[in-house]
Order: sequence, then C-alpha cells, then structure tokens
Amino acid sequence: MKKSLLILFVLLLSVAGYSQTTKIKWLTFEEAVAKSQKNPKKLFMDMYTDWCGWCVKMDESTFSNPEIAAYINDNFYPVKFDAERQDTVVFEDKTYVNANPGKKRSSHQLAQALMQGKMSYPSYVFMGEDLKVLTVVPGFYPADQFEPILHFFGKDAYKTTTWETFSAGFKGKVKM
Repeated sequence: MKKSLLILFVLLLSVAGYSQTTKIKWLTFEEAVAKSQKNPKKLFMDMYTDWCGWCVKMDESTFSNPEIAAYINDNFYPVKFDAERQDTVVFEDKTYVNANPGKKRSSHQLAQALMQGKMSYPSYVFMGEDLKVLTVVPGFYPADQFEPILHFFGKDAYKTTTWETFSAGFKGKVKM
C-alpha cells in the first residue's frame, strides 16, 4: 500500500512538472528585444486586448497545447503584447505611446506600427532575428491549424518555399 502511494505521488509530481514545462514562457516586448540583441532569435508576438473573446480562446486552447507551447518556447522569444497598453515603449530609438490612453479601444502606437495599421485581434506578429516584421497573421486558429504557421516561420521555410507548398506537405505533432 505504501509503495503504491509513493508511486502515485511520484507520478503526480512528474505530471505537475511536465505541465509547467509546456506552458509558454511569455516575455514583455522589452525583455524579448533585450534577449534577442544578446542572442538573436525570432520574436513571436501575441497581439491581444483585454476585451477580445477570441484572444482568450486562443490562450485557453491553442497556446495551452503542449506541442504549440514547446515549439514557441524553443524557436522564438514569445511576447504577450496588450495592443492597448498605456505605457511608453522605446524601440529602435523611437518612442511609442498610446495617444489616447483614457479612450476606450485606443491602440498603442507600437502595436499600430508592427501590425501595419491593421488592428485585428488576436493577431500574431512574427519578427526576424533582425527585429524586423516578417508578417502579421490575424485571427483565431485551433492548435492543429496554427502548428504549420509556427513551423513555416520557425524553420525559415518562408525564405525558400511558398506557404501553399509548405502547408500541403506539413506533418505536425498536434493531435486534435
């Protein structure tokens, strides 16, 4: 009896440890930029707002998938960016603010710049190691549909292959 309780306890600890290692280790934009300047790596930015229901659904389903979380953590500096944040951000010697911080649904200038004025939530900004925007992908995606998008940019396939060719041959690990 004592031996089975010990085994159960060890199993529970290992499952708890596993679930913690499969969560996305979100950074602030400033932290990700600083890390990328020391050790270049692409940035993956989740552009969200507090009022966006699809953003919450993305967190609860897609971003909580262990395969998605592990891939993002391994291949990107992941950033959770509130597109309506109200503080000042300095990036590449330019200062960005929210011009109307008291106004409802007022977006931050950095969000506007990175999303090229197409303010749709959720959206995902992929930035290269040089901190330049590669692309912006808008909308909600289930994990199995988001996985090839992550790999397309994470593996640099976008440099040599069309999306159509890449996605047609993609074999993912996410099981739905």
